[in-house]
Amino acid sequence: MSDITFTHELDTSGLMCPEPVMMLHGKVREMEKGDVLKVIATDPSTTRDIPKFCQFLGFPLLDQQQDGDVYVYFIEKNTD
Repeated sequence: MSDITFTHELDTSGLMCPEPVMMLHGKVREMEKGDVLKVIATDPSTTRDIPKFCQFLGFPLLDQQQDGDVYVYFIEKNTD
């Protein structure tokens, strides 16, 4: 797994679309500019939805990994 340093973690394991992205949206509202969020998911649709979320909001997707049925994302909040 990645050695990226993160300041927040969001575990959406067991949740299906659209819940992971809805929770992600709420979590980034709590974060400060420069914070990095680690998202853990088990829904395969997050491989499409989370990169689109990042692109839409302009947040860098620092890393995206898969370990079996678990998907991990590292997202940086670069705006206030």
